[in-house]
Amino acid sequence: MTDLACTLAALFVHPIKSCAGIALDEALLVETGLDLDRAWMVVDTHGDMLTQREWPRLALVQPTLKGHEMVLRAPGMLALHVRLDTVEAAARVRVWDDVVKAFDMGALAAQWFSDFIGGGQRLRLVRFDPEQQRLADPKWTGELQAEAAFSDAFPLLVANRASLDDLNQRLAARDATPVTMQRFRPNLVLDGLQPFDEDHIEEITFDTPGGPVRLRLVKPCVRCSIPNVDPATAETGSEPGATLAGYRADPRMQGGITFGMNAAVVEGVERVLRVGMTGQVRLAF
Repeated sequence: MTDLACTLAALFVHPIKSCAGIALDEALLVETGLDLDRAWMVVDTHGDMLTQREWPRLALVQPTLKGHEMVLRAPGMLALHVRLDTVEAAARVRVWDDVVKAFDMGALAAQWFSDFIGGGQRLRLVRFDPEQQRLADPKWTGELQAEAAFSDAFPLLVANRASLDDLNQRLAARDATPVTMQRFRPNLVLDGLQPFDEDHIEEITFDTPGGPVRLRLVKPCVRCSIPNVDPATAETGSEPGATLAGYRADPRMQGGITFGMNAAVVEGVERVLRVGMTGQVRLAF
């Protein structure tokens, strides 16, 4: 075992699954990860999720949290104001293989997303029902009951700034354009570590004014096509996926290409994480 210090360099929430994220100075930790992260999702008429994998234009939907509402902006669209304390009809929706309880956000939001995505799609915006318990796979979390909202499978995603720097050096060597961390859609970004130290982290502890926050890193994050979507333009290319494929095949994931680690909350619900905090990292080599 090796203990190292790190710094919490950035915090991101992505209120709507597959839409743009928001950089925060501080964030409340709740059972499902960071408060309001992946709390909403866009679905089709069958209640099935939409993601950037098939609909890269979702990357251009930029939420802003403002008081008691979330304001959504997208190119060519008037701003949509979504109340944080208001939902409409109960619904059942599918996120991957899980059918879960949710609440529809009404006709105006439905029309806004249908108009923006286009192609004759009839879409709805839904909010995760807090009474629903959606648990991560115990194969990875063990005794921890790790709850997720509309994230793919786990409460939190942790990334390492040094790993991104390493990737960008490799991209530059291939005359490819550097990428930002937003491509990987993490919740926490760590600094002060070596590239890909996160692969070997067991736990991170942050001492907050309310008490410790302990996060267990449980599963490497296998990457799909979403990092190849430019978050500024929604254009899809071959990078950084092609470069990552050259050196990030992970035997723990049967050769899947990984970047970042999924994490579960061990301790610290209702405590606040702040950018600049020092954390203690336990590595297992």
